[in-house]
Amino acid sequence: MPLIHGYSKKSISENIKREMAAGKSQKQAIAIAMDIARKAKKKAKRKGEINAKKK
Repeated sequence: MPLIHGYSKKSISENIKREMAAGKSQKQAIAIAMDIARKAKKKAKRKGEINAKKK
């Protein structure tokens, strides 16, 4: 199953569910989902979709 490329809680949760349904352990599913989210956030930041301004 293809994974959702996003960094929201919803997309991370859905990716974990999909990986566990595919037979991965919970720890492995979480690691994969968090890696996908990290890459998606990095890509969004490069495109300027994230307001990187911190107060």
